[in-house]
Amino acid sequence: MNDLPDLTNTATLVQSEEMQLDEHPVAVYLAGLSPSSRRTMRGALDTIARLGLGDEEVTAWDVPWHQLRFQHTQAIRSALADQYAHTTANRMLSALRGTLKAAWKLGLMTGEEYQKAASVESVSGETVPAGRALSAGELGALLDTCEQKPLGVRDAAIISLLYGCGLRRAELVALNLNDYVKQDDELLVRGKGNKQRAIPVGNAAPALAEWLHVRGQESGPLFWGLGNRNRGGRLTDQAIYNMLRKRAKRAGVADLSPHDFRRTFVGDLLDAGADIVTVQKMAGHADPATTSRYDRRGKRARHKAASLLHVPYARRMLDDEE
Repeated sequence: MNDLPDLTNTATLVQSEEMQLDEHPVAVYLAGLSPSSRRTMRGALDTIARLGLGDEEVTAWDVPWHQLRFQHTQAIRSALADQYAHTTANRMLSALRGTLKAAWKLGLMTGEEYQKAASVESVSGETVPAGRALSAGELGALLDTCEQKPLGVRDAAIISLLYGCGLRRAELVALNLNDYVKQDDELLVRGKGNKQRAIPVGNAAPALAEWLHVRGQESGPLFWGLGNRNRGGRLTDQAIYNMLRKRAKRAGVADLSPHDFRRTFVGDLLDAGADIVTVQKMAGHADPATTSRYDRRGKRARHKAASLLHVPYARRMLDDEE
């Protein structure tokens, strides 16, 4: 990146072996995140490192983050805005600000240097939420693949909670048995920002009850592995993803992701007339504007409005020669 001439000099790089891990701003920043966020933000910092140093081989550990000043971070913001969607760019900027803050707290930057470097504005924009909504038929087909065996009972409960409670997959795998408050029929879920919320289990309760009958009342993860190698171990985010892909293929359902259940949860509740603030709290969104992005009612209104216009098109048959 031509805007960062002083950072392309490898003599200025802070190599990981030259700095103790507990003194490295990247390590300190990542240590404060959840495991799933850690992977995402480490990737974001690696991308910024490659942009800043113009070398595909460098990583986040090679950047002298404490030497970044406003002109550098502004150039990084500009490059991210040019190459990525605003949501992706802002996620990377969040990782950048977090690392700069760690550098300041470690005494590697002054307060003024940190404040100026971290003061770059977020990238503006708006996008349609990724993924798709699942139909009732697709949900039924997925559940129909879950056989009356321990594995099928567990997977049916997972699918039911992903849709019925709108859980993020990281939230689901983090649940413990004591997070289910049976007398209130609620799950105590710890979401982003370490914020806890209570979500009614609702019509997912029968599926959860069957799994608890199979699982037993031993303390530990609410959902655990049943294979020979991971029996009793907490499931991973990737295990949930792999299970859903396998069930979808068996059910003849088009490709889906765990987040599609959450998107469907929000959209279906709003379609059914639930108050958007209530849905926001159930989904664990910090901003109701995030919840409104999943509102399908506006889409239907737009399509209805478009159908009111008459386009005077007469069908044309192409020549065989064409």
